[in-house]
Amino acid sequence: MRKVYRNPKELATYLKDMVEMYFDDLMTYEKMEAKIKEVIEANEERFFKNGNVDVKVAKIIGESNMEVINKIIAK
Repeated sequence: MRKVYRNPKELATYLKDMVEMYFDDLMTYEKMEAKIKEVIEANEERFFKNGNVDVKVAKIIGESNMEVINKIIAK
């Protein structure tokens, strides 16, 4: 698993895949949460723009997946 991603598309695709793996019961919530937090912390400048999630990233991730990620961020 890479921690730092060069562009928002790669970052969004990774985060989307993590949530999808959780929805498919291939990963526990706790493991997914830890991986997502770690990657977001390492890529804050690509994930957040002006204090909000970058629009490009949010579109790639999708609405239902963003709900899960937002819950993780809020903790």
